[in-house]
Amino acid sequence: MKTLHNELDRRQFLAGVAKSMLGVGLVPVAENMFSGKAFAVGEGSATAKQVATARNVIMLYMSGGQSHLDTWDPKPDNKTVMGPTKAIKTSADGVLLGEYMPRIAKQMHHACVINSVATNTAAHEQANYFMHTSFGLRSTITHPGMGAWLSMFQGPGNPALPPYVYVGNDSRHPGAGFLPKKHGPLMVNNPEAGLQNVRPQKGVTDDRFEFRREFAQSLDAEFQHEYDTRSVKAYADMYDDAVRLMRSEDLSAFDLTKEPDDVRKAYGKDPFGQGCLLARRLVEHGVRFVEVSFGSWDTHVANFINVPRLCETLDLALSNLLMDLQSRGLLDSTMIMVTSEFGRTPKINANQGRDHYPIFSVPLFGGGIKGGIKYGATTADGSGIAENKVSPPDLNATLGYALGLPLDQVVYSPSRRPFTVADKGQPLTHLFA
Repeated sequence: MKTLHNELDRRQFLAGVAKSMLGVGLVPVAENMFSGKAFAVGEGSATAKQVATARNVIMLYMSGGQSHLDTWDPKPDNKTVMGPTKAIKTSADGVLLGEYMPRIAKQMHHACVINSVATNTAAHEQANYFMHTSFGLRSTITHPGMGAWLSMFQGPGNPALPPYVYVGNDSRHPGAGFLPKKHGPLMVNNPEAGLQNVRPQKGVTDDRFEFRREFAQSLDAEFQHEYDTRSVKAYADMYDDAVRLMRSEDLSAFDLTKEPDDVRKAYGKDPFGQGCLLARRLVEHGVRFVEVSFGSWDTHVANFINVPRLCETLDLALSNLLMDLQSRGLLDSTMIMVTSEFGRTPKINANQGRDHYPIFSVPLFGGGIKGGIKYGATTADGSGIAENKVSPPDLNATLGYALGLPLDQVVYSPSRRPFTVADKGQPLTHLFA
């Protein structure tokens, strides 16, 4: 009987042989590729089968904790909590923004700002995980992100491209969670670099590539037959998906050099701005869920120096993304969510910074949402929820509702525990047009 050590050695050997023989590198495989068993989708019809209002989602994640008072929920009559930040009017009556986002202010007739989001923790890792999955962080299981749920229930929008793309650099991202790994995101660290290792090595012709691939598959056949599990099949499917992507004309979606220089400059020549441009290109090519991460919002120190700089980057990228989608007829079918793991304190600390706080704001744009409105409210000093408290699971349920996901459909993890898309979250259906 083979030992676990020998089995892993064989797997590593075959993966290495396939990589070298094919002459191509593959995207990194998520951890625990071989740890899962079968999962099952619960039987019976779901009651939350609604007509989708959006085909795509672009999630813009402000990593570190974005200050709601300096951005989406200013309090112009309370100088104590606002510090030097002023409020400005927007294209939506009664909706104010922090002064650092003047371009976005002109696009707020497309938005619904939810000003009453409250999370259950002000710790980065736990709140980040909760925002992405609707579940608490556990050491025994990883839950799927929303893009993985979309992929599992509805499949890819373009069979030649990944169903779910993450643009940024966050090793903590939950990815596919307990779902098969094919539902996890393709990770793009640098949007300007495009996809790496998707071309055969120099000197490897198409015929030689096919020979090497067939040879690698023959080496793998015995192992796949002996270990006929979902995880092993997912590993084999990854190779097929990589080859399909390599040969697809839609691979050019990842190439930002196809865009005019003035368009690239308009988004901002920084990773977040170029990530938003990449998100637009991917949505155009059928990728249905794209997340773009933007860090450094953890402004414990010098909040009023750092937030204007961060907002300038956000203001350029988001305003151009909105105009671009609108001009291409894609905004009505694409929901944009700008979110974070939590907010920051109304009280300004001794370092002219704001500390972690479990209350924050989340704007939604497009995708069937009513534009030019705000929902919920915080107290006069921004320290509490005055009306219509919303949780991260509620936000995820609202995304799921927009995409037409069956919110109450039960899915079983490998340990046979039942889960639904957004746990106990309830969609904010009245926010849709």
